[in-house]
Amino acid sequence: MIVGLTGSIAMGKSEVAKILRTLNISVFDADAAVHDIYENGTAAKVLAEICPEAIVDNQIDRKVLSRLIASQAHLLKSITEVIHPLVYKAEREFIAAAKGEIVVIDSPLILEAGRAHEMDAIIVVSSSPDNQMARALARPGMTQEKLELIRSKQMPDAEKRQWADYIIENNGTLGELKKVTLSVVAALREKLDHHA
Repeated sequence: MIVGLTGSIAMGKSEVAKILRTLNISVFDADAAVHDIYENGTAAKVLAEICPEAIVDNQIDRKVLSRLIASQAHLLKSITEVIHPLVYKAEREFIAAAKGEIVVIDSPLILEAGRAHEMDAIIVVSSSPDNQMARALARPGMTQEKLELIRSKQMPDAEKRQWADYIIENNGTLGELKKVTLSVVAALREKLDHHA
């Protein structure tokens, strides 16, 4: 069973992914895969033609890349079109190698990328706007402007919730989050048993 785990910035998606890992569920971290692609030199190779000025010593200079993206609106789309297939390939390899009956794809943009139909179930992690704001602004280097920019690229929470098979509300303690996550896992396992 392939399960999409998503949620807007600072809603608690990463915490839910950590809890799932403690339950021995395989979780593919799309953000980490992107990070690896940038760190291991692959991004520099595939982006050489799109933005050569962002490549220094066969590596992407993220500061330069950020500046280029900010000044050239079309660039992000071009970069995404090149990087996304690499992430998708890493995801497919992860699924093929995964142990266990449930594999979770942890990605903030599953719905935005139009991938809901590829998932057997969608979990949306959500919290109140106040909690989201407080958590996001507590992150190092986060500003109100940066937060708004990130939110503008993400589907609104209310819309994400409409796609969800399971919604994990994250407005309480870590203990409460764990309890809700466990009940969702139990529901997924039950769904699996019915299909077996």
